Amino acid sequence: MREQYRRFARVFCAVVAAVQSVALYTQATLPNHFYVVAGETLSIHSSLPITTQPAKDSFPGEAYDSPGNSYHVDLKLPGGVGVKQVQVQVVDREMVIPGGNPFGIKMFTEGVIVVGMSDISSGGKSQNPAKSAGIQVGDIITSMNGEAVHTNEDVGDAVSSSGGNVVSVELERAGEEVTCQLNPVRGDDGVYRAGIWVRDSSAGIGTMTYYNPSTHVFAGLGHAICDVDTGEIMPLHSGEIVDVEITGVNPGASGAPGELRGSFSGQTKGELLINSQVGIFGKGDAPTDHAQAVPLAMSSEVEEGPATIYCTLDGREVEAYEIVIEKLSLAENNPTKNMILRVTDPVLLEKAGGIVQGMSGSPILQNGKLVGAVTHVFVNDPTRGYGIFAENMNKMSKSVEL
Repeated sequence: MREQYRRFARVFCAVVAAVQSVALYTQATLPNHFYVVAGETLSIHSSLPITTQPAKDSFPGEAYDSPGNSYHVDLKLPGGVGVKQVQVQVVDREMVIPGGNPFGIKMFTEGVIVVGMSDISSGGKSQNPAKSAGIQVGDIITSMNGEAVHTNEDVGDAVSSSGGNVVSVELERAGEEVTCQLNPVRGDDGVYRAGIWVRDSSAGIGTMTYYNPSTHVFAGLGHAICDVDTGEIMPLHSGEIVDVEITGVNPGASGAPGELRGSFSGQTKGELLINSQVGIFGKGDAPTDHAQAVPLAMSSEVEEGPATIYCTLDGREVEAYEIVIEKLSLAENNPTKNMILRVTDPVLLEKAGGIVQGMSGSPILQNGKLVGAVTHVFVNDPTRGYGIFAENMNKMSKSVEL
């Protein structure tokens, strides 16, 4: 009898420990804040059956129908096991036009980015003035001797005209302002140099995710435009999106991501205003295809299962292709990798091998709503990739509307 009691106690303790572990894991992976559309209630799609329960003294009935209001609910696992309490913010439903149309990106940075270092040969010695001054790869040079710099030429002129005198360099590093004293060196060619490589612009092809007809704001890419050498987000000074025609596709293969090939037409379609972790945003013209507006989904409305993406593989014509959302992540620590996607459409697989570079921003639709956008391809499996929630992009777009 005593031995049976001990066995029962061990099993009971193991079950309790397992439940606690699940509760702690769920608590860590779910956000503390959710958005719901006015008149609707929070429902979480998860591999675990999570239920919601009104929090005591924090659930006024009118909160359901009043955008701008908020309330709290308790999340629970089966058996009433508590997970956490979360805040629910009531919002209006956004109606947006899905994109899928490609655009060319022309972007100029706020300041110039240091992307490399090179030694200067002077009098039989190799020196690097920039490194000696404390300048680092990834720094953003904003001014030299008190004069703002916006182009590579601005930096070159300030250094070459220094006559060897010290140049005061103001820069940004990891969000902090830093001042360095640069002493240019006269190279064997007689020109004063700093020993740095800088970049002031970027260009490429991306895909529009959606257009908001009420604010004329567009959103695209679903991730930031980053410098190819440093990997840092490029600080935007000015930019525009232009019309582009897709001329071909380099299909992806394991270990070799494919890409869309295209040519810029030169016709400006919009002004680029924000380059952020969750995409690029600006104001411009509405897309010509898929002019029917659809509801923009909250993250809690997205489900694992079949979905559709819009993208352009030939010319300017947007087509729909079938995919499956294999896995969802509501965690807030990686806002651009909220879904794992798998391409199932045989046409898209045949033409492109799956997801290719240039398709970033392709809108994802499910149950008649815009739920997200394609962001990344898996290098070793181009049939699969990541997606971002449309909700995350929409929150950033509010900065353009102000």
